[in-house]
Formats: sequence, structure tokens, C-alpha cells
Amino acid sequence: MRIKNSVGIWAFQEMPTRFLGAGYHPEYKGVDMIARTEAVVQGCGALVDGYEYHYPGEINEKNVDAIVKTLGKDHSVYCIASGAHTYSKHARGAFTNPDPKTRADAIATAQAGIDLAASLHAHFIIWPGIEGYNYPFQCDYRAAWNWFLDGIRACVEHARKQGVLILLEHKNSEPAMKIHMRDVGMTMFVINRLQAMGVDISNVKVNLDWQHLIMNGEHIPEYTMLLSDLGLLGHHHANSGWGMFDDDNMVGATYFMTTLEIAKTLQQLGYGKNGERIGFDLFPYTEEPIQAVNQSVLQWEFIWELATKIDDAVLAQARQNKDAVGAYRAVFATLGLDQKFIERVYHSR
Repeated sequence: MRIKNSVGIWAFQEMPTRFLGAGYHPEYKGVDMIARTEAVVQGCGALVDGYEYHYPGEINEKNVDAIVKTLGKDHSVYCIASGAHTYSKHARGAFTNPDPKTRADAIATAQAGIDLAASLHAHFIIWPGIEGYNYPFQCDYRAAWNWFLDGIRACVEHARKQGVLILLEHKNSEPAMKIHMRDVGMTMFVINRLQAMGVDISNVKVNLDWQHLIMNGEHIPEYTMLLSDLGLLGHHHANSGWGMFDDDNMVGATYFMTTLEIAKTLQQLGYGKNGERIGFDLFPYTEEPIQAVNQSVLQWEFIWELATKIDDAVLAQARQNKDAVGAYRAVFATLGLDQKFIERVYHSR
């Protein structure tokens, strides 16, 4: 079974960096979101099923109807993500800003984004990248965490009334150098604290951004399985990278074996049967964005098909015995290291 997908519209922009503010793709400068969406839908075509947008910078009440019309009947807005990190007024935090008015405004904005998600039958991602600190001694940790949990609670409760699924996404750093919700464990801490506060968390799940886990040394297939067992696996943001920064490179470009195990794990879990999708969170700095996205989709589909060919019984037996050699025999047989290849190696000696 093929899993449907979605792509973050932010993959198609100027691609600014701290060293080149204008970005490596100036051709996107001044292109409004309607024209951008139209070009992307034409360029990606049937390879992409849906798209994801940040609120309110990329999608909002003023342009949503035009975006939906541009997407057409074959594509949807699958997720809306909080865009609090894109505003200078949140330099010291949105939910965790020392100014109570700024905190209140940030919550109200997130709730408005949830309302928009509800109108589109979309999920809402909270990636609190601006909620953190940059220096030792800078932050009152207790106050910041209380404000953060209050903000998340307000969003979760509002979303539940609207029938919207909240997807919490962690990251170690950037833009805040130390993000409060920085790993899977801290994400679970947030969910557990909400439950302890009496919050109904039935509409809360986790979005696993692969490169965010790679940066932390967190093994994605392991956490995929654990979160699924807890009923908390909500979404995946597929990408790859070198592990030191949030590269958001093409899927499978690095960590190929891990990506193959992710695919196998998702197949074993039946991921996708309840409408779950693989979302592509890519940031092709120097590559042509449409080509990079299309190549990522094709590479993922190829890896997914490879995973279906791994012998389940042989792999299960190897895992039962923690037999790494046996497991890799099963995996590499799928990649072409079969008996015929083995005989050729021996005969060439």
C-alpha cells in the first residue's frame, strides 16, 4: 500500500541563510503564495497529494480560498503549522515571552490558525522553535516552562473543541539555541504534564521530523515504534542530513539504512491505513526546489518498495536473537547481495 504524502510549501522560497539574506533562489522573491502554489502544483503534479503551510505568513484567512482553489480537487491542505518563529516580536519567545500581552497574542494567533485548520479538515503542527534561550543565566526556567505549558494547553483545548489534531514537533536548536521541547523525551514530558494538569490529550500526537531526531542521535525507527505503541504517532516529516544541523536534504541522501528501516517499521505498523501521510520537510538551498522535492518523493517511493521486499520471517527471526549478521543478510539480499552474488565473489578470488 502506498502512503499518501504532503510537502511543506516552504521548500519553494528564496532560501535565505545567515550568510546570504537574499537567498540562493531570488526567482521566488515577490511571488505571492497563490502564484507560488500554482507553480508548485504544476511542477510536482501527481507526485504530491497535499501541501503544508505556516500560519499566518503562508496561509491565512485572506488567501485560503484562493489557495484551495489553486490546489484543485486532487490536492489538499494537509497540515497548517504555527509560524510564531517568523516574527521579530517573538525574538524572546512567543508562548514564553516575558511580556504577558505578547504571550496572549501568540496564543490567540495560534488558536486562529487552529480555526483555519478546522475549516480545511487539516491538522495543526506546533513546532516551538522560538521557545527557548540562547545563554546560560538568560532564562527563568520555571516561569518559561509554566508559560510554555499554558500556551500548549490553551491550543490543545481549543483544538479539541474544533476537532483538530495537534501535532507536537521537537527540535534541539534553531532559531532558539536551546529549544525547551528539544527531544522526544521532552515532548513526552510536555504531553505527560498536560495530562497531569487535567488536560484531555486525546487530540495530541507527535510529528517526527527525521533530521531533528538525527541531530539528537535519536534513532527514528525506534521512536516510531514506541510512539505508535502509545497511540501518539501522528505524522512524519521526511528529510535527511549530515546530523549536525537541520539540513533538510533530500530523503535517503544520507542515513539511507535508517530510512529503509523507517519504511519497514511503518509497514509493520500499518501506518497510512488511518489516513496518515509522509510529509516532506525540505529546504533545498542550492538545488532547484521542484526537482529536489520530486526526487525526494521518488527516492522515498523506491525505498518504500525495497522495504516491502525484505523477508519478514527472516528479519523477525534475526531480531528475536538480536542477530545483526542475520538481519543484514535479509536486508542486503533485498539490495542484491544474494546467493548468486556471493558465489561470484568467491569465484573471483
